[in-house]
Order: sequence, then structure tokens, then C-alpha cells
Amino acid sequence: MSSPSTPGVVVAGLRKRFGATQALDNMSFTVHPGVVTGFVGPNGAGKSTTLRVILGLDTPDQGEALIAGRPYRSLHRPLRHVGALLDAGAVEPGRSARNHLLWLARSQGITARRLDELIDLLGLAAVGRHKAGGFSLGMRQRLGIAAALLGDPPVLLLDEPFNGMDPDGIIWIRTFLRSLANEGRAVLVSSHLMGELEDMASHVIVVGRGKVIADATVADLLATVAADRIVLRSATPQRAADVLTAAGATLTRTGPDTLSVTGLFSERIVAALTHNQVGFSELSVQRVSLEDAYLQLTRGQADYLAQPTSGTSEAAR
Repeated sequence: MSSPSTPGVVVAGLRKRFGATQALDNMSFTVHPGVVTGFVGPNGAGKSTTLRVILGLDTPDQGEALIAGRPYRSLHRPLRHVGALLDAGAVEPGRSARNHLLWLARSQGITARRLDELIDLLGLAAVGRHKAGGFSLGMRQRLGIAAALLGDPPVLLLDEPFNGMDPDGIIWIRTFLRSLANEGRAVLVSSHLMGELEDMASHVIVVGRGKVIADATVADLLATVAADRIVLRSATPQRAADVLTAAGATLTRTGPDTLSVTGLFSERIVAALTHNQVGFSELSVQRVSLEDAYLQLTRGQADYLAQPTSGTSEAAR
């Protein structure tokens, strides 16, 4: 296991071009032991390419990616250093779950006892001798996580591990990955499910168009990127708006008698309205989420956007 002072993964100045597309543009970040780090960004932001470079599957045009201070290709028995789940479907369909893990284990000098422990731990005991081709996506995800853990590695890289999981499975994997980080492992999770990352990750790296947009704890990101919004309902919304604007608030009219207020704490809003004898029937705080912060940070960064339509487009007819 890496010591807390040794970074699990260091990505430094990665650049990678595929033809006319600049996939990575000075991508740089660090994944520390003892932390679940979320890795998020729009489609085409460079997440998958970055993971492939870390694992030696793609060669960067510039920069380097190191696992505990070493490039992946220099690692002897790499499953003992880093476990990865990039594609849950990358399993020989005619091979049983146990034989898939046994094949990997033998290639790395890992005992059959270890894989049997993981089969039990990952909830695969009942299907361990079934062919993987008949597995649901959720069960293939569990098999992929078992494969990533075979060598008891200090670093884990997981791409969309929640895909195909039912609610119980999502809760289980969220708790499980936190427990792995608590053991001192560096855990990097790429996912589009912001709600799950917010409940699990303590750090997040936001990327767009091959660059890092934000690299911060979840708490710091929520505190600095987007303030809490307060919903105010009043029979005299314009009067309330005038009073709160004078007090330093920023307001948006969201309905005939409702305002969205930022820039003032709720206590200050109540004091200002009361002092000016402005009545109100509701004042509620809407906490910002990681998804709110993500959408604000990545606005304009997505290369692939669905366009709003009215009616049926010509292409769909």
C-alpha cells in the first residue's frame, strides 16, 4: 500500500492529439491515497484518454502519467500496483466468472484463494461458475471490480462503475469504494452520476476539452463555485426585491410571487424584510449540489450538445 505521502497517481502535462482533435491539452492532476476522487467532465472531455494513458494503453505526445512514481509499463505484475475497470464488457463470454479471474490471477502470481475471497466479497458466489456472457451489466461490473482488486492494489481506476447497478448495488458500491479509500488506497472514479459522486467522493477533478477546469474538495467546490439559493415568496415581490437589492442581494423572479435570492444569508434577508415591514409567506434554502457546480463549471465545454427542438425534426421524419 502506498504511504499517505506518496501520490497514488500523478498526471503531468499530458498532451494527446488524434488527427485534428486535441484530446488532451496539458492535462495535469494528482490522485492521493486515502481519498475517493471523482473524475468528471462532458463527453469528449478527455477522461477516457487520460485513463488509457495512465494504464499504458495510449502513448501521450507529451507529458507523463505515473503510478506511485513509476510509469505503468515499468511495473512488474501490474495488478499488484493498480487495478482498473474501463469496460465491464471486456470479458470472454464463454468463460465462467471464476475462470476469468483465475486466468488473471495466474498471470500475476496470485493465489486461487484470493480470487475465491473476492467472489464472495463481490456477491458473485452464486454465479461464479456461470458463463460471463449471460451476466447482466451490473453483474459484469461486479466481476470487473473483482478483477481490479485481485492484486490487492494501492491504486484503483474505475470508469462508470455504477452503470447497470440497481439501487441496492449502487449503495453497496458507494460504501465499498469509500471503505477501500479508508484503507489508504487511491481511488479514482469517472462517472456522470453526480449525486453518487457527491455522496462518495471527497475530492473532484472537473475536466473539459482536455484540460482541468477545477481540482478541489467537494466541499470547497460547492462553497466557491455556487452559493446556496434562497426561495422567497411574498405578496409584494417587487417591494421585497427592492429592499433586498439595496441590502446587497442578487435576485431572479421565478414566479408571480416568488424570488430566487443569492448573496445574503437567510437571517440577513429576514432582518431586512422585517425592518422594512415587507411580509413574506415562505423563505427556504435550496442547497447547491455537485451537479449544480458541475453544470456551471462546464458550461460551454461540451463538444456534443443536444439542441432544443419544437416538434419533429426533418431528420427524424
